[in-house]
Amino acid sequence: MNYKELFSLEGKCIVITGGLGQIGSEVCLALRDAGACIYMADVDPVRAKTLLSSKRYKGRGITFIPLDITSEKSIECGFNAVLKKDGKIDAFINCAYPRTADWGDPLEKVSAESFCKNLDMHLGGYFLSSRKALSIMRRQKNGSVINFGSIYGVVAPHFDIYNGTGMTMPVAYSAIKAGVVGFSKYLSSYYAKDNLRVNVICPGGVFNNQDPRFVRAYNSHTPMGRMARPQDVVGSVLFLCSDASKYITGQVLMVDGGWSTW
Repeated sequence: MNYKELFSLEGKCIVITGGLGQIGSEVCLALRDAGACIYMADVDPVRAKTLLSSKRYKGRGITFIPLDITSEKSIECGFNAVLKKDGKIDAFINCAYPRTADWGDPLEKVSAESFCKNLDMHLGGYFLSSRKALSIMRRQKNGSVINFGSIYGVVAPHFDIYNGTGMTMPVAYSAIKAGVVGFSKYLSSYYAKDNLRVNVICPGGVFNNQDPRFVRAYNSHTPMGRMARPQDVVGSVLFLCSDASKYITGQVLMVDGGWSTW
């Protein structure tokens, strides 16, 4: 066996939802650099055009497809477009982050309607898109699905890090991301006989010019003493898309600088 080839993504076709996001856009670049054919799936074609014509992305050969994970019709159209062009999907990465306009309200102000709507959009969208991807991969007898969870789908929030910032951790977020973890484990067991793998990546907080008070407090709770950068997350995605992880399924990979160990 040539072990150098285990990490190669040459010739693989990979779809990334939430591809315009902070993590998703970086994942697209990393997987393209590793040799994969990349479909950046998201809901805003105008923003995609701007991004893909920018200095970092221009000429990289990344293809945008409109895909809204909250719409089964949109998922069907998006995947059909990929299959029409490439005839396969080797890996599917769910990094989309749909949410309602009142996202971020404190628990006491969150209506039951809002809570359920966010679960339906986000967790329900992961259900619809993962199931569709796996139905395609089942015919291929090969494939890897990576769903993005969060540290807050595994451990409870430290609410003291939000003191004095006006920020909080939305209640629906913890419920959704815990659901993503359990749902992905279910899928991993259900599709294992078909040689399909489903794993979860749970990043810690990613720096995005948040309130300095929040950043300092967050850093103080993290063994490595800092928030994540998008580049810190891509290695785990590369690994789970590659043949180096072909006997790994149903796992939750914490990419959090040690946050979940305390």
